[in-house]
Amino acid sequence: MSRILVVEDESAIAELISINLRHAGYEVTIAATADQAQFEVDRVLPDLVVLDWMLPGQSGLALAKRWRGQTRTRELPIIMLTARAEEADKIAGLDAGADDYLVKPFSTNELLARIRAVLRRKAPEALDTVVEVGALRLDPATRRVTREEREVRIGPTEFRLLHFFMTHPERVHSRAQLLDRVWGDHVFIEERTVDVHVKRLREALEPVNCSRMIETVRGAGYRLTQQVQALSS
Repeated sequence: MSRILVVEDESAIAELISINLRHAGYEVTIAATADQAQFEVDRVLPDLVVLDWMLPGQSGLALAKRWRGQTRTRELPIIMLTARAEEADKIAGLDAGADDYLVKPFSTNELLARIRAVLRRKAPEALDTVVEVGALRLDPATRRVTREEREVRIGPTEFRLLHFFMTHPERVHSRAQLLDRVWGDHVFIEERTVDVHVKRLREALEPVNCSRMIETVRGAGYRLTQQVQALSS
C-alpha cells in the first residue's frame, strides 16, 4: 500500500482528498502546516506528497525547494495542488522541484490519475501492478510470486525486497538504500539485516532456479539481473 502525505491547511479539501485516496487503496497522512509536513517526512518517508503552496508559516514552494536540496528527499515525488493558476506560478512550482502541478478547483479523478502517473515514473514499486522480469512474475495484489506457473513460497519482508528489486532491475542498491526504500528509514535496524533477508530471498528463489538473479556487487550492494537459468523439469 502506497503512503501519501497530503499537505493542505483547508480541512474540507484535505478530507476530500483523503477519502478519495483511501478509497483508491492508499495509506494517507494529513499535515496542515509546513512544520507538520516536515515532521511526517522525517518520521516516515512517504511514496508521494500532495503539496499546497499557501500554508501557514513556510510556503509549500519553500518546502519543495528544501526537500529537493536534501539527499534523503531529493527523489521524493511531489504534486503541487494550489489555487495559484498563473503561468509564472506553475513555472515557479515546477522549478522548485514539483513533479506535477494541479490547479484548484480540481477533479479528484484527475488528481488520482496524476498520482498514478507520477508514481509510475518516480516510484514504480509503490504501484500494485504486476511486475515481470524475465520469467519471474510478481503480483502485489495477490502477494504471489511465480515462475512459469510454479509458485515461490516467500515471506513478507522478502516479498517487499523482491518487489523493489524487480521494479529497479539491473541497478545496484546499497544496503542503506534498501533499508530506506524497503524497510523505511524510520525503522532503526542494522545494515547487516539486509544481508540476512537477501540470503532468505535467494533461498526462496532457489526451487525455481532464480536465486542467481540476485547478485552481490562487491563494495556496493545488490542488484537484480534479468539473466536466469533455464527452469529444470
